[in-house]
Parts: sequence; C-alpha cells; structure tokens
Amino acid sequence: MKKVIVTTTINPPTKAIERFEALTDWDLVVIGDKKTPADYRLQRGVYVSPEEQEKYDPALSEAIGWNCIQRRSFGLLWAHDMGADVVAVVDDDNIPLPGWGEKLLVGQEVEVNYYETDLPAFDPVGATNHGHLWHRGYPLPLLAKRDYSRRSRRRVRVDVQADFWNGDPDIDAICRMEHAPECNFDPSYFPLSANQLAPFNSQNTFLSGHCLRDYFLFPHVGRMDDIWAAYYVQGKGHRVVFNRASVYQERNPHDLIRDMRQEYLGYENNLNLVRDVARDPESIKAYLPGRSLWAFELYRRHFADA
Repeated sequence: MKKVIVTTTINPPTKAIERFEALTDWDLVVIGDKKTPADYRLQRGVYVSPEEQEKYDPALSEAIGWNCIQRRSFGLLWAHDMGADVVAVVDDDNIPLPGWGEKLLVGQEVEVNYYETDLPAFDPVGATNHGHLWHRGYPLPLLAKRDYSRRSRRRVRVDVQADFWNGDPDIDAICRMEHAPECNFDPSYFPLSANQLAPFNSQNTFLSGHCLRDYFLFPHVGRMDDIWAAYYVQGKGHRVVFNRASVYQERNPHDLIRDMRQEYLGYENNLNLVRDVARDPESIKAYLPGRSLWAFELYRRHFADA
C-alpha cells in the first residue's frame, strides 16, 4: 500500500515535520510557498519548491495564489501522481503521537458510534467529552439544537478518517476566544460517524486515494477552504469517520480576530451550503468566487475521469 503524507509550510522543518519524516512506511511531500525558507531541506521526504509547482501547472498556481495554505492542493496532485492509496493531510504544528498512521480505518468496514440527527449537519466535537466545544465550520445557528441522544452501533465503510487532536483543537475563533481549551479527547468516544454532513479539517486527516479528484482545498474562501472541501466530498458520497486523537497540536501563532474575519464567510453561509450540497454537491459552485472555481476546474483536469 502506497501511503503519502502531504503538507505545506512557511517554517523551517518543525518538530512535527521531523517526526512525520521519520515514519519509514510513509512518504512525505512538503509543498513550499514564497515565504518558505529558501534553504528548506528534508532528509528523506520530497520538498516541492515554488518553481517546481509553477512548472507543473502554471495556470493552477496562478489561480490558487501564493502565501496561502491552499498550496497543499499541489501536494494532493503529487500524491496522486505517486499512486497513493492513502493520503494523510497534516499541519506542521500537529505533532504525531505514538501509533499515528497505524491500524488505518480507511478502506475498511468498521463498527462505529453512529449518530442520527434531523439537523442538516452533524458536529463531531459535541459528541465527545468536550461537548461544550464545536468544530470549526459547523453552522453556528445549529449549536443550541445539537442532540446526541440517537446513538447506535453500526458498521460503515470508511473513505475518510478524520483523526482528532489533543492540545489546542480545531475549533473556530469564537469558540477559541470564549473557551481557550486544552483538550485531551477520551478515546472511548471513537470511532464515530453520522447520517448528515459533518465538518472535518485538513490538519490530521486520512483520505482514500479514490477521493482525491473530489477533494480540493478551495482558495479565496478564507478559513472555509478545507471545511467546504469536507462538505463537498461527503456530498459526493464519500463517508467520513472520526477517530481518536493521534496528534498533539502546538498551534502556530494566530491572530484570533483575523481568524474570525477569515471565518465570517462560513458563519454567513454554512447552514445554507450544507443543505444545498446534501441535495446536489455541485451547488457548492454558487458559493465559490470565480477564481476559486477556476482553480477547482484546473485541479480536476489532472484526473483522467474528471
């Protein structure tokens, strides 16, 4: 099985990158940006410089733009070209814990805690021992209505395995300003899944290779890039299962007010978007600015059946 880790960075190799690179049963692909140190080097991983990306697909490079985390979509294409069966999308501030990437659920049929809700979206964080928090990108008008009473055990086939994160979790800026949490997620709550679309991120997530043509980190939509990618890929029929925390996040410095501004597009649109995408995944295009849609179309040209 070909397993590839994909990330992007503007930092010198971090503790997380060094640990990911040390996993000899995985290949590591790091996508550079204009702010990445010019002397960036890896011991055994692949570093893809800005110049190599420009040469690979100059139109896609222009459509995505520079100095943004969405450059990692080039990493997804690199992994596709490498014949990846599983792609792990990670952040450079998520330090893998012992056992990271082992006993993968992707491609397996597994028994999960299965939640049913009549709401148009499911919040996985609320189903854990930190139920006062919520996942970044969950529609805020639904927060007070969350209900986890309808739980059963069910077997589901896993296309996307979204692992959680101890330490500073992936919550939105409003939640972080209010709670400033330091989390230790109880593994007994996992794995879990639901009957509705759910937000997941691109910082500690394992994707089956067959999902890649439908998984794109939309540029020019702020901090909804991976959230809207998550809703879209589920709308296309790919099943996500959330699994126990397998990293500790030592979060890079953030300006929370800036983060909140970058999330506003989601605060305003996520509820309508999940309703629309559940009915017709291609309806997401109505929410995308033209340059983002152009980038998505260029990305999908790299897949023979696109």
